[in-house]
Amino acid sequence: MQILTVEDVVTQTKPPKLWLNVAHDMFFSQHNLSMRTFVLSVSRRVIVNYVSSPEVGFLRSIVSRFRTGPTKLVFQFLRPDDVEPSTNQKYGSLLRNLTFIKTFATGILVPKYYIWPVDSSQYLQNHTSLVLDAHAAGLEVFASDFVNDDAALPYDYSYDPLAEYLNFIDNGNFSVDGVLSDFPITASETVECFSHMGKNETVQANLLVISSEGASGDYPGCTDVAYNKAVSDGVDILDCPVQITNDGIPFCLGSINLRDRTNVAQTDFGNRATNNPDLNIENGVFAYNLTWAQIQTLRPAIFNPFSKFSLFRNPRARNDGKLMHLSDFLALANNASSVSGVLISIENAAYLAEKQGLGVIDAVLDALSKAGYNNQRGKKVMIKSSDSAVLSKFKSSSNYELVYLVDEDVHDILNSTILEIKKFASSVVVSKNSVFPTDQALVTGESRVVPKLQAFNLPVYVQFFRNEFVSQPWDFFSDAYVEINTHVSTMAINGVITDFPATAAKYKRNRCLGDRDRPLYMAPVQPGGLISLITNQFLPPAEAPYPVLRENDVTEPPLPPVMERPPTQNGSTETGPTPPNGQPTPVASALLSCFAILLPAFVLC
Repeated sequence: MQILTVEDVVTQTKPPKLWLNVAHDMFFSQHNLSMRTFVLSVSRRVIVNYVSSPEVGFLRSIVSRFRTGPTKLVFQFLRPDDVEPSTNQKYGSLLRNLTFIKTFATGILVPKYYIWPVDSSQYLQNHTSLVLDAHAAGLEVFASDFVNDDAALPYDYSYDPLAEYLNFIDNGNFSVDGVLSDFPITASETVECFSHMGKNETVQANLLVISSEGASGDYPGCTDVAYNKAVSDGVDILDCPVQITNDGIPFCLGSINLRDRTNVAQTDFGNRATNNPDLNIENGVFAYNLTWAQIQTLRPAIFNPFSKFSLFRNPRARNDGKLMHLSDFLALANNASSVSGVLISIENAAYLAEKQGLGVIDAVLDALSKAGYNNQRGKKVMIKSSDSAVLSKFKSSSNYELVYLVDEDVHDILNSTILEIKKFASSVVVSKNSVFPTDQALVTGESRVVPKLQAFNLPVYVQFFRNEFVSQPWDFFSDAYVEINTHVSTMAINGVITDFPATAAKYKRNRCLGDRDRPLYMAPVQPGGLISLITNQFLPPAEAPYPVLRENDVTEPPLPPVMERPPTQNGSTETGPTPPNGQPTPVASALLSCFAILLPAFVLC
């Protein structure tokens, strides 16, 4: 990429408007170079719409030449404690004298925290009066420092840069006159497609928004607060990944291992940590080893899938809410008029039946029946599993939509495999990588998985869509809306499964989708377009292609019968700490008890 002159930029890109920023006039003057002469010269050859500078002296030196004409002068504020060189005043002091700024500028450019301050915990404080004060003084206000890949984005925005822009232009109190952004695609779509948009706007895209543990990007997953937030955000389908307790109670939680989604490691139940090779889990405290009464004493914990990047979700709410019995979840969904259905996910059914004597399928069928879902047509019921035997069991006893989860990344699927899937499922869930394969976070192309499945009349839902920029390939400009739009516009997927239902719900209602001629910032990304710009010497090492999904990958043996559970001496079936094979241990020696106490201490170091 070559360095461009101002004239090159105008000639090659033909921008609708041109903004020149002169950051160091005093420095250039010390080297006998005149930025004033340069700017005046350029303005004779091309139309310059804005000239900004953080130096009062420079703007005052050119103001008389630009009092008429198209060019506006903008004073740029740096950090409040930085000193402006020509007045020797701090920028924070100059901010209190906007009438003085008005004598040589028509606008101000300020870091965004001048308008919405952020506290030390990375949450927003109340907005300042700067925009209103500046407008009262006759100054336009431009906010700067907007970037999509910002790990320090205030938690209030749920890692959604578009939500941040809206807070500056559509908050009901004031609006800035412009923003300075490293990602203009997001700023442009915010203004044109999403501003002044209510939750009841007309749906523009036929896309099912399915939650992933409720609004688990904002609250601990599968809690009452996460589900209520998902409903208020506009979710279509509420999901419940079903786990089952030692006393046979089905409840919603995103993992069979309580350590993943609760504070169990900090409780006395932490001494029940064990390895389970059948589930390929080490040091787990398993839901089937605790009763529902015991699990209710635990506090839910928000899941942070990108903690290795120091990206954490809503710390203030890290333990908010309460876990939900399946029957309570079904009642909540049934009472939410805007929710069109529920998605019940079932995994590990064979293990629970054969090794723990727990019939999760029967428990789910019983809960659905008691909640009235078998006798009403208002709510859709979807059953999702990666085990074809689970779906086959439901097919023989219900009329629910059966959703097969392809639990690995694949780059193709055989027609014979699809025909096999149709024997037990009526729709399919695949990963994002199975739609647009990636290599080192760069999209390498597109697969035929989605169109092949749809050709056999199988709707396709794609997971997981998340707001954190590290969850998206670089091709999508760290913009969750660009990512969703590319999947919808290019592949016509039928639904998204997301931790942030608000994002997908806003996408499907944005007014630009209804335009006959959509703007460029609402056009899909060309798959493989970014990686094609990288020269061979800088390309990442080629990764092995994802496998092809074959018939033997989707067929499972029938579910085993539920093992009869022998009662304990007191007549209950509660189990105690479990050994490495995951089975109950009726007698624990003093040595084993000591080991059970020491193990969690080691794990938590």
